[in-house]
Amino acid sequence: MVKIRDPQRADETRWRELWAGYNAFYETELPEEVTAFTWQRLNERGSHMFTRLAELDGKVIGFANAVVHDCTWTMSPVCYLEDLFVDPTVRGTGAGRALIEDLIAICKASGWARLYWHTREGNVTARRLYDQVTAVDDFVHYNVNIV
Repeated sequence: MVKIRDPQRADETRWRELWAGYNAFYETELPEEVTAFTWQRLNERGSHMFTRLAELDGKVIGFANAVVHDCTWTMSPVCYLEDLFVDPTVRGTGAGRALIEDLIAICKASGWARLYWHTREGNVTARRLYDQVTAVDDFVHYNVNIV
């Protein structure tokens, strides 16, 4: 059975292994200082970023990194699921669904108005799960990379 929990300091090495897999999937490389800073912010009290870990048989197998922010369309904050990744060797165990359901529960308990995320159009494996959770909307995503 998949367990979802907060990270502990000892989880950093495993989180980094999964993070490397996530970045490889998206064909990107990040400088070490960005990864270190990300881990720090995900675990820093008072940060608007947080992570939840999926564990199976005592081993961390996935994560959900999220950002909580204000929104002009609601009076309460919204939660952006920025990164979701499950070790490919254990996909199909329900870890991805459990991570999303955990975030939905956190949003409800915290009074946040919405949970949202995006993925690549061709990410068929993830979209099979996402389509079971909620309907895709008709918004088109744009990026302007400054740095």
